[in-house]
Amino acid sequence: MNDRLHHVFSEQASAADLLLHYQAGATFFASPRRSLLAHGVQAVLPPCAPGRIAAHAAAFLKDAAGGRATPAVLMGALPFCLDSSSAAPYLYLPRQLASGAGVDHAAAGPGLALGNPGARLPGAPLMQPTPQQYRANVRRALADIGAARFEKTVLSRSLTLDASIDLPVLLQRLAARNLRGYTFAINLAGAAIGQAGAPRTLIGASPELLLSRHGRALVSHPLAGSIPRSADPAEDRRRADGLLQSAKDLHEHALVVEAVAAAMRPYCKTLHVPAAPSLLSTATMWHLGTQVRGELADPATTSLEVALALHPTPAVCGHPAAPAASFIAEAEGFDRRYFAGLVGWCDSHGDGEWAVTLRCAEVGAAGATLYAGAGIVAGSEPQLELLETSAKLRTMLAAMNLELQLEDEPTGEQLYEHAKAVS
Repeated sequence: MNDRLHHVFSEQASAADLLLHYQAGATFFASPRRSLLAHGVQAVLPPCAPGRIAAHAAAFLKDAAGGRATPAVLMGALPFCLDSSSAAPYLYLPRQLASGAGVDHAAAGPGLALGNPGARLPGAPLMQPTPQQYRANVRRALADIGAARFEKTVLSRSLTLDASIDLPVLLQRLAARNLRGYTFAINLAGAAIGQAGAPRTLIGASPELLLSRHGRALVSHPLAGSIPRSADPAEDRRRADGLLQSAKDLHEHALVVEAVAAAMRPYCKTLHVPAAPSLLSTATMWHLGTQVRGELADPATTSLEVALALHPTPAVCGHPAAPAASFIAEAEGFDRRYFAGLVGWCDSHGDGEWAVTLRCAEVGAAGATLYAGAGIVAGSEPQLELLETSAKLRTMLAAMNLELQLEDEPTGEQLYEHAKAVS
């Protein structure tokens, strides 16, 4: 790292400063509270059983810190399925690490150019499952819900593009559009299984905080229950108000919050769960969200340990988790890999931030694969759930400066009917 970078990465550095120095092959993570930019790999957490990840990481960090006042930091991503045969948990100590202010300051940074990320599509996109298959999957899920096999599952789609993408520009565009969320670009070169170390980057802009720990303060902000936004302000407001009154979406949200609170409670001296959700907006979606806050009982408990106790929440898997996950594995027809997993950091003091890996893509030399999902509960409509996934895919497509003609694109009338249905 040159002298200029050392100067830029002072305690006064903004997220925009760090974004300007991000290059493909680096790792970046930013929240409203803090931003991190990492270059190089000092050491990778060795493979271990899923149930031992948190303990191994804590020992790994303690050894790396070596009693120094400045904490060692572990960064990376964990897959949706922790024992996946295609995507391994990937946590590593950076060789060089810079810290700056939260991403909410990114838009004010000088020189942050939001150019074209250079996506080109010489071939036709591949969608898995197809819209027709997705609707059929939703109908099957509803039948299983009716038979009391589970209360909720989450069904996703993947979109694979034959595209050449400028990662630094894409990351800047995502950060500028996600000032209240969690923006990330994780170099996965050391995490490939069966890909001969093929360089890939997990990049995205998640709206959802799985777990943060700062001192003894724990926070989780689960999201469940959503509706696409409208370009018309009055219609957009109607949809938001309708979402707050939707019995279906409130039930879906309650399942998630109850599970999150139950998982956090054993780690907390006190726990506060608001009685009702509030609205959280992104550029494309309205979400129901509840901020669950706790006071950590044991200061030796790390952010990663609690995050792994929460994962996967019903927001990305379903409830109960085991039958919902089994249905996902059988129905979706593709490997989620890191989508719907967790991404973030943990330091040797135990502090850290872990976001749910949403609104994301895996980008490699040959193209990119985008992901989006929707929660399925009693009362879900197959076409509307499909349209919700399309709206979520547009977060990444818009940042890539792509306007794809996806099948079953939402129409104003369809979404208006959805808004009326939940009002």
